[in-house]
Amino acid sequence: MERRVERRAVRHGADYACGGSSQGDFSGEGRRGMAWSWRYEGADGAAAEGPAETFGSQADAESWIGQTWRELAASGVTTVTLVEDDRVDYRMSLQPPAE
Repeated sequence: MERRVERRAVRHGADYACGGSSQGDFSGEGRRGMAWSWRYEGADGAAAEGPAETFGSQADAESWIGQTWRELAASGVTTVTLVEDDRVDYRMSLQPPAE
């Protein structure tokens, strides 16, 4: 059975809902034993330096990025990618929206 789940992404201090699908049970807190982390990219799309933090849940990783995105953007990071172990969950820009 397929269910709809809601994920929350934080961008520029605002909270956005992102719909998605998942098979099986999804608690929103990540799976036990899985490590969540962020990868960083600069304006040229190349890997950028950033804190090597690891989190026990997706919610913890997203909370942390919500608190630190401004400092990352100021250091030249333009895009972050949320990774669970080696699986990319999503990418998110730290740049202001185009007007």
